[in-house]
Amino acid sequence: MKLAFSTNAFKQVSLEESLRQIAACGYAGVEIMADVPHAYPPHVDARRRKAVLDLCRELRLTITNLNAFTLFAQGDTWHPSWIEPEAALRERRCEHTLAAIRLARDLGSPGISLEPGGPLPACMDRAAAMDLYRQGLRRMLPEAQQCGVNLLVEPEPGLLIERPEEFEELLAGLSHPRLALNFDIGHFYCVGVDPAGAARRLAAHIRHVHLEDIAPSREHRHLVPGRGAIDFPAVLAALADAGYDGWVTVELYPYEAQAREVAEEALKYLSKWF
Repeated sequence: MKLAFSTNAFKQVSLEESLRQIAACGYAGVEIMADVPHAYPPHVDARRRKAVLDLCRELRLTITNLNAFTLFAQGDTWHPSWIEPEAALRERRCEHTLAAIRLARDLGSPGISLEPGGPLPACMDRAAAMDLYRQGLRRMLPEAQQCGVNLLVEPEPGLLIERPEEFEELLAGLSHPRLALNFDIGHFYCVGVDPAGAARRLAAHIRHVHLEDIAPSREHRHLVPGRGAIDFPAVLAALADAGYDGWVTVELYPYEAQAREVAEEALKYLSKWF
């Protein structure tokens, strides 16, 4: 396994500057935020895409993933979601995801991570929401297949898909070689799931990993690794035993004002296992 860092902690600087700082910290990989202020697809023309690729090559940074979860350019962290009651809002999420798939193709990213449906609307039951989510994903998969990009669902506390069995429920109604899992260690811990057990259970579907620490209270707030309660040796050993040898991206977006410092602290703490 190899360590990367997500640009979503560096929202106070440009994408290009975030790449320079992440490389200077010593990371070999980077996950790029496919949203403002970094790489919202309509803002990244062909010339800038090439410039970003050239800069990553110069810095010896591998683009590990595009984070297409948030949509601040049009709404907020979760909205517009895949399961909005209004069709026009769902369409905006779909259009953004299609654009992110094409951006991933152009930047050579193997995948994009996706919101796991969204917050369940008060007027909608789970079955109806899951059906809407599958409908949206079905529209994305032909483009993902053509572009050679994986769609990585990221379970998150409080959203439609939080737990391993809910991800499996999604796949039971929609299976495709380009549909897989962004395994977020902290998110599973927050909902009372042992991340090591989840890694073994979901091993066949994991294509990318997010890493952050979480407090013993299991409150969904990303902490610098080593400041919380997650047993990282156990989780990383489970991932390795399950055959995962890909990228593990540290995701510390709450630390915008200390992004460089926490990136360095995380790398120092985690380097003993990588």
